[in-house]
Amino acid sequence: MDTQLKYSKQILFIQKIKKMKQQDYTATIEVNGDTKEAFQKISKVDEWWAKTFKGKALQKGDHFRVEFGDTTVDFDIKEAVPDKKIIWHVSDCYLPFLNDKTEWTGTEVVWEISPKNRHTEIKMTHVGLSPDAECFEVCQQGWNKHIKSSLVNLINENKGMPQ
Repeated sequence: MDTQLKYSKQILFIQKIKKMKQQDYTATIEVNGDTKEAFQKISKVDEWWAKTFKGKALQKGDHFRVEFGDTTVDFDIKEAVPDKKIIWHVSDCYLPFLNDKTEWTGTEVVWEISPKNRHTEIKMTHVGLSPDAECFEVCQQGWNKHIKSSLVNLINENKGMPQ
């Protein structure tokens, strides 16, 4: 086998292994209340994530936008199974703090809601936000704050802390 071809196959194999090891950002929280309340509160984006929120985020076909100063992210609701699951598809974004200002475009935020004992478990996965993404560190910190503090407080105490 030609050395160049062998080298190319080794590179492709290494890239494949790295891709398999990539972990999309995931946060899992447990809250008081039932799955219906959790589903409803997740859709109230302006009460736990972004004060500047336009549109709707409750059912399939809804569209919404969040803004944080110059940063904007547009979402389409790709799937909504009431009280169980909702998928937000990022249709467009402008992230001025990154080299790739559209890094989130095409990614998806998947919310899975299920009863757990006397509580509700919410698992959020940002598919496409993995450690090799330019914004991973800062976005991970942001999601952690908004999900693990603000969303939890909104559901448990009816008082979120949107930015």
